[in-house]
Amino acid sequence: MSATNLKGVGIEFHILQSFPVTCLNRDDVGAPKSALVGGVPRARVSSQCWKRQVRLALHDLGLSTGIRTKRVADMIADACRRLGASEEQARACGDAIGAALTDDTLFFIAPQEVERLAAYAAETGFVLPLEQAEGKKGKKADENAAGKTALPKSEKAKIKKCLSFAKSAADGLDIALFGRMVAQEPALNVQAAAAFAHALSTHKVVNEVEFFTALDDYARLSGTDEAGVPGSSHMGTLEYNAATYYRYISLDLGQLWENLGGDDIPAAVDAFVKALYLAVPAARQSTQSGACPWDYARILVRRGQRMQLSFEKPVQSRNDSGWLAPSVKALDDGLARQEQLAGSLYGKIADIAYGGAEAVSIDAVREALRVAVTELAESAQ
Repeated sequence: MSATNLKGVGIEFHILQSFPVTCLNRDDVGAPKSALVGGVPRARVSSQCWKRQVRLALHDLGLSTGIRTKRVADMIADACRRLGASEEQARACGDAIGAALTDDTLFFIAPQEVERLAAYAAETGFVLPLEQAEGKKGKKADENAAGKTALPKSEKAKIKKCLSFAKSAADGLDIALFGRMVAQEPALNVQAAAAFAHALSTHKVVNEVEFFTALDDYARLSGTDEAGVPGSSHMGTLEYNAATYYRYISLDLGQLWENLGGDDIPAAVDAFVKALYLAVPAARQSTQSGACPWDYARILVRRGQRMQLSFEKPVQSRNDSGWLAPSVKALDDGLARQEQLAGSLYGKIADIAYGGAEAVSIDAVREALRVAVTELAESAQ
């Protein structure tokens, strides 16, 4: 089978997840992130926030994951030392290879890729063939490059080969899922297989303010009056909200196949689903404990254009029914309308529900997806 056989086939996760008093994702002033949708304010959790938690969950599940860092040179130097390089050799190799890959920006690299780069350095006896670097004409920013040493183009090609992602889940499943962009070396780019939308509340949300005091035990015991409150040493405020969020995540099976070279796609999908289920944003977990799992989800396997819901019209709570029940109805109605309007272009292959009246477990969801993905793989061979 090739990626072409799965081109345009994806898994779409439409998830409803309710949280009580929380501040899951903070803005620059410490308030819960928000957005104006359908003319009303909504609670929001950024896509990057939840993606990071999924990456951490993959790591906790024992999967091989990549590392995002500006310290690529240090990682390579450490690997060179483990292979027998002296301190001076390790530092020189790390600096030269690191400079060839990134220019002081976060770089997404798998541990196995670091080991291959160190092995390349070991083949040279940890003495890389450097040459004088030249600044680009007419660009003041490159003036400092002139006179420094750098790897020649022939050696950079070898580095790219070491780092051209080995197309295996063992090299970092999260790189295959979330991609890698290298502006300095586009040949090292990996197109993301997973796409995350910002999680938005399905209803109007107005942030509230919590007033708090921090008490000084000694002042309390001695009866000292500070800041107008007996025993108080600090007063402050925090913003929070409570919401039912709609989350949309899509997984492009064709792209995942291409990124992993076809390396056990059902297992990769299963790991992603487990991490997606377990991942919860980490902000203020010790003080507000937003540890709520999915309430309801519809997982669709489809061939065709991605289709998420906007919840442009905020749902209304009727007769104190809460936000979840009307959100479930709006989700189901919205998907049914999408399918009706898209007709033959909807391309539905499987439709799996979680958290409905039958109380299907996440294990049953995983098994249903495993069967669907396995059948797709077998039919494409």
